[in-house]
Amino acid sequence: MYDHGRLEELRQAKEKWEETTLQRNLAAMPERQEAFITTSSEPVNALYTPLDLADLDYLGDLGLPGEFPYTRGIHPSLHRSRLWTMRMFAGFGTAEETNLRFKYLLDQGQTGLSIAFDLPTLMGYDTDAAESLGEFGKCGVAVSSLKDMEVLLDGIPLDRVSTSMTINSPAAVIWAMYIVAAEKQGVRPDQLRGTLQNDILKEFIAQKEYIFPPEPSMRLVVDTIEHGTRAVPQWNTISISGYHIREAGSTAAQELAFTLADGMEYVRWGIERGLQVDEFAPRLSFFFNAHNDFFEEIAKYRAARRIWSREMLNQFGAKSTRSRLMRFHTQTAGASLTAQQPENNIVRVAIQALAAVLGGTQSLHTNSMDEALALPSESAVTTALRTQQVIAEESGAANTVDPLGGSFFVEAQTNRIETQAYDYFRRIEELGGVISAIEKGFFQSEISDAAYRYQQEIDQGLRKIVGVNAYNDFKPVTIPLLEMDPQGYEIQTARLQTVRAARDSGRVGQELDRLRIACQGTENTMPPIIEAVRAYATLGEIIGVMKEVFGIYHEPNWI
Repeated sequence: MYDHGRLEELRQAKEKWEETTLQRNLAAMPERQEAFITTSSEPVNALYTPLDLADLDYLGDLGLPGEFPYTRGIHPSLHRSRLWTMRMFAGFGTAEETNLRFKYLLDQGQTGLSIAFDLPTLMGYDTDAAESLGEFGKCGVAVSSLKDMEVLLDGIPLDRVSTSMTINSPAAVIWAMYIVAAEKQGVRPDQLRGTLQNDILKEFIAQKEYIFPPEPSMRLVVDTIEHGTRAVPQWNTISISGYHIREAGSTAAQELAFTLADGMEYVRWGIERGLQVDEFAPRLSFFFNAHNDFFEEIAKYRAARRIWSREMLNQFGAKSTRSRLMRFHTQTAGASLTAQQPENNIVRVAIQALAAVLGGTQSLHTNSMDEALALPSESAVTTALRTQQVIAEESGAANTVDPLGGSFFVEAQTNRIETQAYDYFRRIEELGGVISAIEKGFFQSEISDAAYRYQQEIDQGLRKIVGVNAYNDFKPVTIPLLEMDPQGYEIQTARLQTVRAARDSGRVGQELDRLRIACQGTENTMPPIIEAVRAYATLGEIIGVMKEVFGIYHEPNWI
């Protein structure tokens, strides 16, 4: 892209600048005594020039928006044609309480639902199970049966609103509840639009909300991919998630590399099932974190699109353009929120959200300022939503595509993250692939080391966190916090008891037996799961059958 003769002239000019202009300035005004590093602890130079991009091939490495390799965006006009989906993550207490929050957010201009489930639901337990004690509704909404899902979605037009569900190990069961609840509203499966997180590899790597061993867990994921391809064609049956990898303490490059490695593993399993890559790849989606380092995050998203498009073409032979497009949702970094001076979180979230928009996200959740203290209050979540709306309507950020494309700094960061990602791909392959690397503790060790280094930088004062180790006024927190219905647990367990008493127990037993046989064999488990849900078998009962067949996973101790 650059003439080598002119680059040599620039090199000489830069050296002269460093020896004269820069040195005179530093003599009078020394640089601050702190580390100039990214959130990932990567050094940042004082100046970036075309010398940092000497080998850049504009069309081959950047291209144009909507064209391979999609570095500059998957849509030619991006947010000029359609703003990103404003999809606020919400869920707490009972289905009734969360239903009211959904309706409030839609009234305030939210354009898609995103359901958070409580810990018992995430782990496949009914609310009244002994293992669930004390965890009802604390980190999301409790869903133990089809009846809960019916209440949760009451009055929501499922043929017009897309829904994202953050659920992994029990994803197939919760998705079945959504499908049947929609049918009861008169909405066919082929009309449904949404996303199922369903990323079990990330659970083994970072979040640890697994139930079954890796092999049967992957089988269930592929069952949903196959079923969605055949029966729910507008649904993204997996959202390959780097978000939780980053929340566990990874660097930006690790988040990207581990997420894409997981994505490629799902593609391999889908192909091994007998699906053509172009049948299911267009419905794969991704989920990334937006952390504090503005430019590093933008570079990460750009590198992600470029790597994915090249690998889908070169490694998997995807012929469809849509199979090569990386569509992703972004959430601002929960790990960056502070309990101290929580109002500062509004500023952090705004910067992170702007990075996601400038990086070309397709949908976005903005965290609320109070989430380091409690689930979001109505006031706090409204401010978080308004943050997106101000960026969309007032900032000008949505007026052009990839506005930082061509920045010497951003392009150098994009190349750096891509290079680091490919180094990780090589190391994962040398370990025998993703599942083998998980079993050997590779991902976990890499993330742990990065998280420790980051915390050490804070503790040593190399990294400033406003309100924590810098500018802390030690004043008590006075913002209002969410209060849930104190009778919520009783309401939820009473509904569960009513479901069990009113259903046809004989039919429930038959459908659970059918599911057991399917799990023992090789047929797709989604049809029998749907029938068990339709009979009002509970989440815990369905997962219990799977535990009998698949077993329960216990993470090895690598120390």
